[in-house]
Amino acid sequence: MSTQEIDDYLAGVPAGQREALEDLRATLRDLLPEAAEGLSYGIPAFRLPDGPAVAGFAAFKKHLGYYPHSGQVIAALSEELADFSTSAGTIRFTPERPLPDALVEMLVATRLSQIAAAT
Repeated sequence: MSTQEIDDYLAGVPAGQREALEDLRATLRDLLPEAAEGLSYGIPAFRLPDGPAVAGFAAFKKHLGYYPHSGQVIAALSEELADFSTSAGTIRFTPERPLPDALVEMLVATRLSQIAAAT
């Protein structure tokens, strides 16, 4: 995994979407300073050293996606995510309506708790 992979991915994303994903990336870097950045399943992701992925994101034609790499995270925070379109493993958002930093912090904390409980 390398930060260059994410830089290259973001270089191909339209400007408005790229700015929103760069903001999300900065938030994830602050929350996960020890995590490695790179691509996982073809999308940017943050992975714990010698551990699983904690968070990922991607750009699509009409939306952006956040991936907690666990469907249990979305279920656990269903009330907090009520204003966003979700599926088992995806939270959809747009540049005009990004994920609030406080919500990203909850998503990461919930995922880290699940990882810790599994070890």
